[in-house]
Parts: sequence; C-alpha cells; structure tokens
Amino acid sequence: MSKENARTGWFFRDEEPPNDNSYFENMSRAVFQAGLSWQMVSDKWPAFMKAFKDFSIEEVSNFDEEDIEKLLSNKSIIRNRSKIEAVVVNAIEFMKIKEEFESFRNFIDNLDKSENYKFVKKELGKRFSRMGPKSAMIYLYSIGEKIKHEE
Repeated sequence: MSKENARTGWFFRDEEPPNDNSYFENMSRAVFQAGLSWQMVSDKWPAFMKAFKDFSIEEVSNFDEEDIEKLLSNKSIIRNRSKIEAVVVNAIEFMKIKEEFESFRNFIDNLDKSENYKFVKKELGKRFSRMGPKSAMIYLYSIGEKIKHEE
C-alpha cells in the first residue's frame, strides 16, 4: 500500500477500481471533498456509504426530491444540497455512460490523455456536476490515472 493509500484509504494507485460503482464512489468523494478537511470527509465516509446505498449507481440515479430531503436531514453526512444533488445527477450520467460505452473504464480509455489529461478534465467538467479542474484532477489521481500534480 502506498503512502497515499495509507493516509486516505480510497486512492487506487496500483490497481484500477473494480467496477463502475467504485468509480462513482470516488467521484462522489471528490465532490464532497472540495473545500473541506480530508479527515472530516474520511471520518464521515461510512455514513455516506450507508446514506448513498453503497454508491450503487442504479439506486442513486433513482433518488428523488424526498430522498434528497432525507439526506439533508441526515446529521451523519455533510449536508450540502448542491453536493448531494450533484451525486444524484452524476449517477444519472454514469447510467448514460454505461449505455454508451458499457463501462466507465471504457469511457475513460476512449479519451485523449495527452497534456496531463487536459481534455479528460474538461470532459469530466462537461458531463458531471461539480467536477471542476481541481476536483477532476483529484478524482483522476484517485482512480489510478497517471495524472501529474499541477501547481
């Protein structure tokens, strides 16, 4: 296990995430991580797993306003409406990608990764909610892509 893995426990550096739900979970974590303490998010992550049905793309893509309201009243997680809504919207986008590419891995593999993933970061920002350049960079790094840290 690398030093990064030992610290965060969610980075896939020497292996690919095992399935689309794992890719989705890491993206969701990058969304919630933005602007917050790594430790706080890490401490709350078991509650996120429960609240978001172990990040089952199919289940989360079917969340409705009632589910969102329930999450907003859940004191065990970070109750940020725009981040919660982003996770639901992103689950729907994962479903579209599965239809189009069969898997998220196929989607990523079909993108131009030159210039330190410039196009990939842009594409993630277009297709997914709250995936700005920094969140996209953290996400790509967390799923084992060979992205280089930007200053």
